[in-house]
Amino acid sequence: MDELIKEFMDQKRFAVVGATDNAEKYGNRIVKNLRDRGYEVYPVNPKLEQVEGLKCYPSIAALPVAVDVVDFVVPPAATEQTLPQCADMGLRRIWLQPGSESEQAIAFCRNHQLKVVHSVCVMLS
Repeated sequence: MDELIKEFMDQKRFAVVGATDNAEKYGNRIVKNLRDRGYEVYPVNPKLEQVEGLKCYPSIAALPVAVDVVDFVVPPAATEQTLPQCADMGLRRIWLQPGSESEQAIAFCRNHQLKVVHSVCVMLS
């Protein structure tokens, strides 16, 4: 898993599915952490216009660029619902934050040749 984490962290563009404007939640802390570390960050949340001064996108499909890593900070059911869109778009690196993963989501990634990191927070990498 360490080599996979290094590969993910060597990328430039992260989408954060479940980004939020609530500074107390991980969906906000992760956006700030990644941005402060020099990554291009694309918040994804259909209910928000902006997160931390960054334009927020309603879905993965609405992103203006192909991102290198899709980081999920949503409940497992929302993760499972969005993963097929990632696969269809050729987004191959999936980071499932603690609490966003499920056996079904991990199995989907493996069955669709998506690289997946789970059970570890991106902010600790």
